[in-house]
Amino acid sequence: MYRIVDKKVLNPTVVQLQIEAPLVANKAKPGQFIILRVDENGERIPLTVAGVNKENGTVKIIYQIVGATTEKLSHKEAGDYLQDFVGPLGVATHLDGLKKVCIVGGGVGCAIAMPIAEALHKMGADVTSIIGFRNKDLLILEDEFRACSNTLRIMTDDGSYGEKGNVTVPLKEMLESGEKFDMIITIGPLVMMKFVVATAKPFGTPVTASMNPIMIDGTGMCGGCRLTLNVDGKKVTKFACVDGPDFNGYEIDFDEAMSRGRMYGAFERHAYESTCNLFGKKVQ
Repeated sequence: MYRIVDKKVLNPTVVQLQIEAPLVANKAKPGQFIILRVDENGERIPLTVAGVNKENGTVKIIYQIVGATTEKLSHKEAGDYLQDFVGPLGVATHLDGLKKVCIVGGGVGCAIAMPIAEALHKMGADVTSIIGFRNKDLLILEDEFRACSNTLRIMTDDGSYGEKGNVTVPLKEMLESGEKFDMIITIGPLVMMKFVVATAKPFGTPVTASMNPIMIDGTGMCGGCRLTLNVDGKKVTKFACVDGPDFNGYEIDFDEAMSRGRMYGAFERHAYESTCNLFGKKVQ
């Protein structure tokens, strides 16, 4: 059992937890993830490590309430326990040798991008962060990004905070003005990452995309997290849990990934509604 040390609500649908898991905290690196179960009958869900405190032995996770398990998780409070908390899993984000990097995060994907930006900042790299949200109410981690970014651009779809527009607007402006980056690291909704890659392609800037497909065991056995990459004209199958979650953005078949991600939409909605009814919560 793993104790919840602290809970913080970041916005109406996003929650941050600090979990007491010293073995995970001692090993986890930016870009890696854990798999947890809320209770003994719960499903396994992957969540990216949003930060660690090795001295306290705690691991930070940030999640959006979108399904049955995250709804159950949202009802846990500090002092409560989780059934399982396994990790670190996946391959850490490759940061060695990067001197000038652009981090592009969207929505709750910013929770994954932030520890990468922090690690690069500690390494002495020049970090430009572009983070995007639908509106001001959904903004998260602004102070954390300001602390580790040489340049921070905040975008909202409706212009209620920062600049109006999506994350590709400032990215395109920078690239067209002659800004050079060793790497663009993008993390967020699949459609956002697809267009970040399309924006960078004419300039030849390398792009790493962090993928979060359907995942069950996290060890490469179930095949649920498979992705199709186009490598040198050939289709190659990779698994996000053991080969990723980071991949060359130019090689990812985003359309297939988006199609597979929608496969269980109706089932997930039904499970979410049932869980909301269980807790007496009005379905959004």
